Amino acid sequence: MDLAFTPEEQAFREEVRGWVKAHLPAEIAHKVHNALRLTREDLQRWAKILGKKGWLGYGWPQQFGGPGWTAVQKHLFEEECALAGAPRIVPFGPVMVAPVIMAFGNKEQQERFLPGIASGEVWWSQGYSEPGSGSDLASVKTRAERQGDHYLVNGQKTWTTLGQYGEWIFCLVRTSTEGKPQTGISFLLIDMTSPGVSVRPIKLLDGECEVNEVFFDNVKVPAENLIGEENKGWTYAKHLLSHERTNIADVNRAKRELERLKRIAKTEGVWDDTRFRDQIALLEVDVVALEMLVLRVLSAEKSGKNSLDIAGLLKIKGSEIQQRYAELMMLAAGPFSTPFIEEAMEAGWQGNFPGGEVANAPLASTYFNMRKTTIYGGSNEVQRNIVAQTVLG
Repeated sequence: MDLAFTPEEQAFREEVRGWVKAHLPAEIAHKVHNALRLTREDLQRWAKILGKKGWLGYGWPQQFGGPGWTAVQKHLFEEECALAGAPRIVPFGPVMVAPVIMAFGNKEQQERFLPGIASGEVWWSQGYSEPGSGSDLASVKTRAERQGDHYLVNGQKTWTTLGQYGEWIFCLVRTSTEGKPQTGISFLLIDMTSPGVSVRPIKLLDGECEVNEVFFDNVKVPAENLIGEENKGWTYAKHLLSHERTNIADVNRAKRELERLKRIAKTEGVWDDTRFRDQIALLEVDVVALEMLVLRVLSAEKSGKNSLDIAGLLKIKGSEIQQRYAELMMLAAGPFSTPFIEEAMEAGWQGNFPGGEVANAPLASTYFNMRKTTIYGGSNEVQRNIVAQTVLG
């Protein structure tokens, strides 16, 4: 297997690198490289910059206004953005719901929703998990009853990432209780400014309210917001999950954080410790292996194959790598990494910090935040069962 990029692909990489360097705001890159708090305005600002260039929907085909890049070009774009310190693209609009609208939505829905996603103007949220339906997603109970030209939605979603910023939310709702649980689910797009929608933040270990509960109390949703056919939403949900789990792997962020880990190790004087360097080397080997698996999934998508099963492997390994580099950063800084100071997540914080290295101040927050990665997007225990059944046989 020839893993070298072609001259054309290398030229593409240089083009992306040059454009990102010229357009990524320095203050945002500083926050990303130092694991500082990104505001809604930071995330939206970068999304709109990409949208103006036509690159927010970087994975979209040309027929829907995307650049029509190959799998390799998409990978190179993600890598250059990550290494430059660009924030992760908030995936719910351009990476997750957009492909569903393209594949299963009608022409009117595509013309109505895709432009706002492509420009970065509209913030989307994901309404999948419920208090009793996390990894067992087919058991969702949020109910949507058809009443003439609209649905009446009642229920609750939880762990809705950045839902406090959401303007629209795509939801799995139950439209039938007959037959298998999967056969009674529909895929509905809901305006979060509708009467009856309320959002309640959930404070996490790291002190952030990154996730939320979303409640639906007799929310009227036009029937025209139903994607595809009623009771066929499970099919569309699986299509989306392959994109979500590939995104969770986030190999390019892992490559950037690996370099940050090395910087911390050198600053803290543990770089010359052979045993500690062995741990960094083991992590680097896993990151390279993950990258190869990501390219395999992208190639499968390009050829039209279902990548859902392999995407489960990506999710498992990618989430474990994220936890591992957070742990190694803590170990590198030793006792100076342990104080948990919420204010240290703010750019420009100059408070008293043990050891004098202000760069170590956010390490505890990052460590706490990364504890979630093996749970969300389908817990790793459940993913291993799926892989055992569908991949290993």
